[in-house]
Amino acid sequence: MNSDYGVTPIGTVRSCFPDKFGVPRQPSLCPHARGEVVLSSPWNTEEAFRGIEDFSHVWISFLFHQVPADQAPSALVRPPRLGGNTRVGVFASRSPFRPNRLGLSLVRNQGLTRRHGELCLAISEIDLVDGTPVLDIKPFLPWCDAPEAATGAWANEPPAATLPVRFSPQAEHRLQQIQWDYPELRDLIREVLNQDPRPAYHRDDPERRYALRLYDLDVHWLVANGTCVVERLEKA
Repeated sequence: MNSDYGVTPIGTVRSCFPDKFGVPRQPSLCPHARGEVVLSSPWNTEEAFRGIEDFSHVWISFLFHQVPADQAPSALVRPPRLGGNTRVGVFASRSPFRPNRLGLSLVRNQGLTRRHGELCLAISEIDLVDGTPVLDIKPFLPWCDAPEAATGAWANEPPAATLPVRFSPQAEHRLQQIQWDYPELRDLIREVLNQDPRPAYHRDDPERRYALRLYDLDVHWLVANGTCVVERLEKA
């Protein structure tokens, strides 16, 4: 039996997340996280998407392209949801470090659009980094994709958004200056930082400062007394 199955991306994600740091660990955690799938030939045609406007959500099959192709996956991984210390089987996790580097994401369908001559599928509630190769798109079917009796073991409930966020006067001023170009930026920053994207091993260091990139902006922040403080926003 042939064990070599080649796949060709049908498009590429253009995302509000240029870098991996800050990308939500699962879709739907950040409703204002937006992007689009820029379709490639021969799939950049409206006929291939006829009827997709009737589905609220779609599945995106993709490649974890930032994981090195020559990195051998491990049978055991340490999910951040379990504190980064408990090991589970790779097939009992959603770790990106897995055989074939395949990922699956459920996103909200915002419809087809043409931008600069390119056919794109607009999507939101995403957890996809910019440049992600898309291998397939399928409609979400509630009756079979969300069974009532389903259970999720240690991830049965969504993670709590536990980190309060406030903006410094400097950050507030900058947000007001750019609100016409980034009308949802404040909400997106709050949703991303609510999830506390810090690595677990950094959370005991009150002096550490962070920067994450959204669109073409660097968001500088720190955590003080249990609150995330957005200090400033700068052009990347």
